[in-house]
Amino acid sequence: MSARTDATHVVVVGHGMVGHRFVEALTARDDAGQFRVTVLAEERRPAYDRVALSSFFDGADEAALRLPPLDRVPGLDLRLGVRAESVDLDRKVVRTSAGASLPYDELVLATGSYPFVPPVPGHDAPGCFVYRTLDDLEEIRFAAARALRAADDGSERAPDGPSPQRASAPAVGVVVGGGLLGLEAANALRLLGLAPHVVELAPHLMAVQVDEGGGALLGRLVTDLGVTVHCGSATVRVVTDPVSGQATGVDLADGTRIDTPVVVFAAGVRPRDDLARAAGLPLGPRGGVAVDSSCRSAADPHVWAIGEVAALDGQVFGLVAPGYAMAETAADRMLGGAATFPGADLSTKLKLLGVDVASFGDAHGRTPGALSVVLNDPVRQAYGKLVVSDDARTLLGGVLVGDASRYALLRPLVGSPLPSDPAALLAPEDAAAGAGGSGLAALPDSAQLCSCNAVTKGTLLSAIAGGSASDVAGLKACTRAGTGCGSCVPALKQLLVSAGVEQSTALCEHFAASRAELFEIVASTAIATFTELVTRHGRGRGCDICKPAVASILASLHTGDHILDGERGALQDTNDRHLANMQRNGTYSVVPRIPGGEITPAKLKVIAEVAEDFGLYTKITGGQRIDLLGARLEELPLIWQRLTDAGFESGHAYGKALRTVKSCVGSTWCRYGVQDSVGLAIELELRYRGLRSPHKLKGGVSGCARECAEARSKDFGIIATEAGWNLYVGGNGGFRPRHAELLVSDVPRDELIAILDRFLMFYIRTADRLQRTAAWVEAMDGGLAHLRDVIVHDSLGVCAALEAAMAAHVAGYRDEWRAVLSDPRRLAKFASFVNAPGHPDPDISFTVERDQRIPAPARPLLDVEPR
Repeated sequence: MSARTDATHVVVVGHGMVGHRFVEALTARDDAGQFRVTVLAEERRPAYDRVALSSFFDGADEAALRLPPLDRVPGLDLRLGVRAESVDLDRKVVRTSAGASLPYDELVLATGSYPFVPPVPGHDAPGCFVYRTLDDLEEIRFAAARALRAADDGSERAPDGPSPQRASAPAVGVVVGGGLLGLEAANALRLLGLAPHVVELAPHLMAVQVDEGGGALLGRLVTDLGVTVHCGSATVRVVTDPVSGQATGVDLADGTRIDTPVVVFAAGVRPRDDLARAAGLPLGPRGGVAVDSSCRSAADPHVWAIGEVAALDGQVFGLVAPGYAMAETAADRMLGGAATFPGADLSTKLKLLGVDVASFGDAHGRTPGALSVVLNDPVRQAYGKLVVSDDARTLLGGVLVGDASRYALLRPLVGSPLPSDPAALLAPEDAAAGAGGSGLAALPDSAQLCSCNAVTKGTLLSAIAGGSASDVAGLKACTRAGTGCGSCVPALKQLLVSAGVEQSTALCEHFAASRAELFEIVASTAIATFTELVTRHGRGRGCDICKPAVASILASLHTGDHILDGERGALQDTNDRHLANMQRNGTYSVVPRIPGGEITPAKLKVIAEVAEDFGLYTKITGGQRIDLLGARLEELPLIWQRLTDAGFESGHAYGKALRTVKSCVGSTWCRYGVQDSVGLAIELELRYRGLRSPHKLKGGVSGCARECAEARSKDFGIIATEAGWNLYVGGNGGFRPRHAELLVSDVPRDELIAILDRFLMFYIRTADRLQRTAAWVEAMDGGLAHLRDVIVHDSLGVCAALEAAMAAHVAGYRDEWRAVLSDPRRLAKFASFVNAPGHPDPDISFTVERDQRIPAPARPLLDVEPR
């Protein structure tokens, strides 16, 4: 509904996550169109997810981080790159950096916070950065690349001077601050190829969130990952070059000097309350706009403050969950409701440098009389502490480091009676399974399972019982649970199971078994036909769901057989049946394999000549291949003959199989490349060609962190590092894009290929029908961590079998095009009319556009004379 001409004008200063949430909440419930909203956004970018900011260095781009757009909100005026300069409270006007004066009826301050930079000498030198916005991260990435180049040629050196204890290494980066943000910044430097050092004044890392025991284990774990930690030491100055002024090192209070051209300050934040301060609004004792429980200013009923700039009862909250709660509260109040701020859940669960860390409630045991139960397991590299009341009956808080799998159960229990012995609650999940009474069923309906969006167990159960949701995706859609940090997703799965929602794994009505179970049946029984499989383990004649799925399984296990032979040919989809993709006018496309995107001029000439001789439309694909479109069915063997004679083979663009392994030019040509990405891409594409799988497979290899091959958008993506290769898995583009996740880092080439062999074969064996690797990893119990345990650490003892299966595929590979050309029986299938071979289909016609043939517009089915 459009805003009325007499609508209340709300000016929102700030377009971060909390400001964005406020606009969503207000406009979603403004059915009467009583509000029009103007948003002033200092950044030139639309709102993005700052919680996931570090994923920018893990392959996510701005589009992936962007929050849902507000461009369709009626009555919304979003002004990007416009800053609020001042507020006149008496006249109710905001003056902007663009020179405009905006009158308001209600003013919402959502300006967030700014990074605190210790005022040490040299803190503002070139090479010093903060870790706050995408612009900051762009600058850090550029500086890291420059540092790596300088380390290679030795062009940047620390100035001469006293340095009694020098800790130096090539391409070092220093992070000042060992809290949550500091460790994220350290991981970013690590992903960029630098050797990170973390300097923390407190005696252990993450002193705000975890206790001394948890901090000690965290320090050991991140040190094992290549991060040098300096705890209990202050930064006293940033060393600078006397000529350029560029940062060249950091001096610590204990006399250590760390040579580095990159210094990132991540030492906390402060409320960005300068606008309110200049306007004369009362502030909290530690800054922030003083507000009441409705998030309204204590001095002006038309001014509101939400998020990190708000001070409620003198306290400022630096997490997104309290900010979201404030946004919802303020929106409800403006709409005439009576909501009050429900209090702040300061619980956190995150993965820092691959280490699980969680804290909740009174993590430090500051409640009078509180008792602590500690489980410190150096073998499992896990630390857990529960803080309980003096009678040991009520959970007050806790800390988990190394293994945070119990977080989803424990956090909602804060303030509630303990369902079992505290020590049993800290035990690993498999050991606790027999304890009884310590699962989600023990939680009251009022327990908050999703702290980011304040969703209770009762709300989720109501959605399930009411039929609004029958799976995790449905719960996310109707309650928003799991759409924030994602730590509650395992609990959502458990809740569906406990509510009795049956999730069928049957392949279709003809097979009660899942695809993964059918794969194991075929593998263990040596069944070689669909008829035998459906007779022994199914019912009926099969359908369009199970026939292609079984055909794929048979192709995976019987690599020496051709997919068109015997019964298997009838099981295939149209594209597989003709080894080419059917187009909308009944013609086919031909895509020869071009491994790694590398091709000689001679082979390019062959493709050009074939395209000209057969009148084919040519198009460069996104996978660095050349698509030849418009071939008639009877022309396919003739085209394949020309191509195979020149050394080409099938690119399997028609099948659920490996398509391409895309590459950049790597160290062969690129001045930034650190490894031979083309050579590796070619080796992998030739290794996995013809590999039949539940869905199509795409790979990518980038020769450096600049990621020109877009490897993170692939089912498997490989990015070169100075020390080896990083392997990312479970990404895809398409309808639901997803960035791949880091599985292993800095591994040598042989180890990389072995792990990738296992990954692909484990996927082929266990994934559902038509399930991409992204959905497979997401749906896997334990997710990426479980996958890593299985194929890297061999927790199930299957790695040797997976490698053997891949070796069998490599040894048994045959080009499907050549196999057709060498067999008259197979060639006979390629005719438009069985009773008139050689005669083309007369209904296929073309027109010309941009000097190429394209399908002619479809003719009407009936010619009807106008009346």
